[in-house]
Amino acid sequence: MRDISLIIRRVWKSAFMFTALSVLIVSATQAQDVVEGRKIFKDKCSSCHQLDRNSTGPALTAKLNELDEAWAIKWIRNWKALVDAGDKQAIEATKFSPSEMSTFPQLTDEQIKSVIAYAKAGEPKKKDDPATAGAAAGSDEVSDFSIAGIALIILISIAVLVVLGRAVKMLERMILKKQGVEIVEEESLSFADNTRRMFKNKKFVLFFVLLLVIALGSFGWMGMWNTGVHTGYQPVQPIKFSHELHAGTNQIDCQYCHAGAFKSKNATIPSVNVCMNCHKSVQATEKYNGEISPEIQKIYTAIGYDPNTLTYDKSKEKPVEWVRVHNLPDFAYFNHSQHVVVAEESIRKAKGLQPNEPVCFACHGPVNTMEEIYQYSPLTMKWCINCHKETNLEVKGNAFYDKIIEAHEKIKKGEKITPAALGGLECGKCHY
Repeated sequence: MRDISLIIRRVWKSAFMFTALSVLIVSATQAQDVVEGRKIFKDKCSSCHQLDRNSTGPALTAKLNELDEAWAIKWIRNWKALVDAGDKQAIEATKFSPSEMSTFPQLTDEQIKSVIAYAKAGEPKKKDDPATAGAAAGSDEVSDFSIAGIALIILISIAVLVVLGRAVKMLERMILKKQGVEIVEEESLSFADNTRRMFKNKKFVLFFVLLLVIALGSFGWMGMWNTGVHTGYQPVQPIKFSHELHAGTNQIDCQYCHAGAFKSKNATIPSVNVCMNCHKSVQATEKYNGEISPEIQKIYTAIGYDPNTLTYDKSKEKPVEWVRVHNLPDFAYFNHSQHVVVAEESIRKAKGLQPNEPVCFACHGPVNTMEEIYQYSPLTMKWCINCHKETNLEVKGNAFYDKIIEAHEKIKKGEKITPAALGGLECGKCHY
């Protein structure tokens, strides 16, 4: 009996420490899986799928909570293989949209599981938003249910061990008392003394240091990996320009304001004169008791326009100090026109964009649903490289590639070829 008591007393502290570490590790692992899944989703899935509503594809949170995970992994990796194999569920799923879903053979099972975990959990809601607080709590409750269950079982097991240990100790004292053996009370140590004793144990110190190095290394690695990544960045702008109203409700074409995207390296921010093409007449007075909308008034102030006399005063002009949202490093060269014009069909097919959706959505996301613009994609080198690896070029009937093929044919024949024939006279080759 004494041996059992000693074993339990020695084991329960170790069991408690092991349990605490296990819960921390499992929680951190699941959290990391969801973070990785969110990145992959934003990169590869978000152009066609929304979590909470139908888009080109179905709302993923509800759908993936219905589907078997093993089947979902096969569907995401290569849905065509399931259809070719005669899978009835896959054939039925293809009827949701006429657009073909991309296949992702390069994703591992773990990466797809991360995407599924993120989609099931949903996008975290802001805690201070009363309208979504209940939904956020429900989502967290569902996503953390398995961890909470495991933790509860382990904690109950530890409690049972502690109770059994105390019961065995009590029985041992009763037996010894009946046998007339004098019981020497053990000296109870304070928490500080127990802590000091633990840190005198070399094995514990080694284990603690190793755990600390792994934890700090992991946090440091994740921190460095995400340095400079500003997905979701949404600065406060001097004028609350609504892309949802202009590009969504009013369906104004992107190139009306951002004409540079179709003919130069930069997309360009439209001048206030472009705004005045419409807002010289459109003043949005209905919601402001007959007064001009405060945001439109900011446009008038910036250009020195008096709506009462319909005149301009150049002495009152001052530029609108917009805050840049999409920032690339100075050493990174990106040409909008090359992607928007030359590679438009290739990008459309790779990202599964609809005919009525501008190619801009591939990088900037569903701008027509954004009340205020924010950075939708990570814009990291890895993100760009992955797109360049996975996108198949549509060269047929493309004048840009026709010129390259023509130049290659001349090279094969030994004819004279100059850099100008390969686009060497484009301004963007030298001027940023």
